[in-house]
Amino acid sequence: MRTADRLHAFYDRMLSRLGSQHWWPAETPFEVMVGAVLTQNTAWKNVERAIANLKGAGLMSLAALSALPTGLLAEYIRPAGYYNIKAGRLHNLLHFVTARHGDDLGAFLAQPLPQLREQLLSIKGIGRETADSILLYAAGLPIFVVDAYTHRILVRHQVIDEEDDYDAIQELFMDSLDGDAQLYNEYHALLVRIGNVYCKKKNPDCAACPLQGM
Repeated sequence: MRTADRLHAFYDRMLSRLGSQHWWPAETPFEVMVGAVLTQNTAWKNVERAIANLKGAGLMSLAALSALPTGLLAEYIRPAGYYNIKAGRLHNLLHFVTARHGDDLGAFLAQPLPQLREQLLSIKGIGRETADSILLYAAGLPIFVVDAYTHRILVRHQVIDEEDDYDAIQELFMDSLDGDAQLYNEYHALLVRIGNVYCKKKNPDCAACPLQGM
């Protein structure tokens, strides 16, 4: 079976067994951007606690978070871990946006994909996975997000080699699937669910995995 056919079969199996994941869990594109930075190297439940702190303090806006001192922002996002580093990275992102577009986040996100991706990757602390999460989930642009779950699942199913990097894996998906943001959204979310629940780094539950036998 061709790789493209296998990837389509994986998607169909996951969707039929697990259903739509309704990911990313956020109320606004701005919240997606904040969450994309906070989720670096931590579980989503910790991000939810940090975002709840910001919402509870009435700070979940571009203007409010941009104006907040970095040290104070770090205290609000402490549950997300690496809070001093993430506060700096979040401010790097927000200050980049406000320097060019003021409080008009929509104008920032409305830029063409290549231009917006280049800008995001130029910001200190914003890597490919974070940038692409913002592009896909906040801007609704068709780009496939690759994470550790994606790499692990594809290696174990012998679709890719262990040494394949982010760009190679992303290219594989985008060459094999239609360039549809909603499809990329759902596919990535399903892989996250598989990796989190079944295809764990240690003690994977292969017998119960929806991709068992594939």
